Amino acid sequence: MTPAGKRKGSRPADGEPSAGAVPVQNDVPGSPTAQDPVVPRDDHVAPDSAETLHDGEEHAQEVLREHDTASRFRTNLGWWAWVVGGLSVALTLFHLYTGVFGSRTSLIQGAIHLGGATSIIFLLYPAGKKLVRRKGGVPWYDVLLALLGLAVNLFIVVEYSHLTSNIVQIMGYRGIDYAVAVLGILLTLEATRRCVGLPIVVIALGAIAYAIFGAGQSWQDFAVSTYFTARSGIFGTPIQVSSTFIFLFLLFAVVLIHTNIGAFFNDFAFRLTGRFTGGPAKAAVAASGLQGMISGSSVANTVASGSFTIPIMKKAGFRPHFAGAAEATASTGGQIMPPIMGAAAFIMAEYTGIPYSQIIIIAIIPAALYFLGAFLSVHFEAKRHGIKGLLRSELPSWKSLLTRIDLLLPLIVIVWMMLSGFSPARAALWGVGVAFVLSFLRKSTRLSFTGIVKTLEAGARTALPVIAACATAGIVAGTVTGTGLGGRLGNSLIDLAQGNFLLVLLLTMIACLVLGMGLPTTANYVVTATVAAPILYNNFDVPLISAHMFVFFFGILADITPPVCLAAYAGSGIAGSNPLRTGVTALRLAIAGFLIPFVFVLEPALLLEGTIGELIPALVTVILGMTVIAAALAGHLVVRTQVWEKTVLIVSGVMMVYPSIPVSIVGMVLAAVVVVVQVIRRRNAGTGGSDSTGRVDPKAAATA
Repeated sequence: MTPAGKRKGSRPADGEPSAGAVPVQNDVPGSPTAQDPVVPRDDHVAPDSAETLHDGEEHAQEVLREHDTASRFRTNLGWWAWVVGGLSVALTLFHLYTGVFGSRTSLIQGAIHLGGATSIIFLLYPAGKKLVRRKGGVPWYDVLLALLGLAVNLFIVVEYSHLTSNIVQIMGYRGIDYAVAVLGILLTLEATRRCVGLPIVVIALGAIAYAIFGAGQSWQDFAVSTYFTARSGIFGTPIQVSSTFIFLFLLFAVVLIHTNIGAFFNDFAFRLTGRFTGGPAKAAVAASGLQGMISGSSVANTVASGSFTIPIMKKAGFRPHFAGAAEATASTGGQIMPPIMGAAAFIMAEYTGIPYSQIIIIAIIPAALYFLGAFLSVHFEAKRHGIKGLLRSELPSWKSLLTRIDLLLPLIVIVWMMLSGFSPARAALWGVGVAFVLSFLRKSTRLSFTGIVKTLEAGARTALPVIAACATAGIVAGTVTGTGLGGRLGNSLIDLAQGNFLLVLLLTMIACLVLGMGLPTTANYVVTATVAAPILYNNFDVPLISAHMFVFFFGILADITPPVCLAAYAGSGIAGSNPLRTGVTALRLAIAGFLIPFVFVLEPALLLEGTIGELIPALVTVILGMTVIAAALAGHLVVRTQVWEKTVLIVSGVMMVYPSIPVSIVGMVLAAVVVVVQVIRRRNAGTGGSDSTGRVDPKAAATA
């Protein structure tokens, strides 16, 4: 059966487990997210089926708009679509030009980058969610804001010589400079609110208030230091990285998605895992992890992949809230998958001074452990409910996958170039070029001139939320470092924990989860790396990379941590389940993600900060600990677990995860006791003595 063929199926009770239609991306990516919605494909679609598919797409878009601010763009631009398209194409061409011939000075590069993005945002994103479908194009006030957003940034380009001259240092800034700086900050905040959301803006306003009213900085000094310098503030490290590396990698993702690599990832995942216990859910985890390699949003990834995988999981027998949670957990984990890592890895390289090529290698083990934990949780849930895998005839063939193996070439090229010492910008350009050439190998993905223009437009639209988030996060980072707020927060947290290192880690985790709620991956990392990471490496003997990976992990996990678990809410919207129950289930499935950061802080060998002799035992004990904890939370190991068994398994799992060989050995012994008890109970159930839950069979007892 071909991957495009229709797969029929139902719950295991009917004896016909199922897969679904293979997803493909739209011909031209046009959404401002890093990944277009998945559209099911079938060789023979009846009219009513086509209508159902259309309704499904509409529902997915509604869910995305509800939970992802970046998707709330105007749908009725009218002739303004030409203006938005022209500005978007121009912005993309500018970044391609500077990628090939070299960037401008940091302030000018950043000003053009932000100015182009701000003007497009005001034209594309309305002031409120209810105005998304408003007809009549763009209102006059948004046109004015777009012009002002472009003007205040072009002011930096035109007046660059004056703004960076010694005259300013001696005579001070002019009145117009102060006015432009204040207006530029306000426009940046409003643009961010529209396409990223309110949480990051509230944090930035809090930082501004602290700088002026808490640290005693005048509003004039704050405005010009935030808007006219490349050392910190709006044009600090985040926007510099965004304007040179991140934009090109997001363009690479758009072009790569056009080659239908998403369909390849899904088919590969189903071929690899679909026939095993709980196959559809395991395939969803694998597919979402692969999709996450080129996606910059956990919410968008949840909706895009979930519109395909969640219905399949439900048909296989998984409950709706579990299906939505499994997809949300996997899609969130995609943000820690190399090589892109939600675009935060580039900023991490700048903050830590560790080359990007090393960071993506360091991240491999933590990412693999996260997805292994998700696999284990899905496996034990499927065993508990008797959900089996798919039939071989229902899976894509290896032959169909091998004919599309060339789709991996752009990713291979990028990774190879990065490991060979090429700059991220150069690697991204080559990746874009290779993906572009590959798109012409198949008729279904071949780009016309119009398609090329729309792809260039989509590249800019994909980057808009990231640009705005980086600019606003720069305000927060500049305030925290410039006013000494970071040090004071760190001292307060240490005092609260009374110097206890484990308690400091726990409080830092909570701080990252709170700061990360509602923030996109890039802004999330900038805020947590500025506020929380210094607490660990400045006050304790924690390696720099361990501290940054710790806050990076927990900032991302905020997307599946109730009460503000946006990825889980998006999954529940697709699954038709209770949002909070879906969020709690996602939290349970991602338990490995909550344990791993503690382990690599206590045992840096997991981040390759040690010898192979330290790494192997740490890996073995962590994997064993994750296994028994996942089994305990699912309520099934060999057979269904009783309350005391769950308790012992959780305790033993934590002991095994803790990086101490004696403690881990005790944990193994405790877990082994539970395994032996469960094996005996299963044997008794087979001979009629008791069932798998430990209850005695009255008839068997009477016979005995």
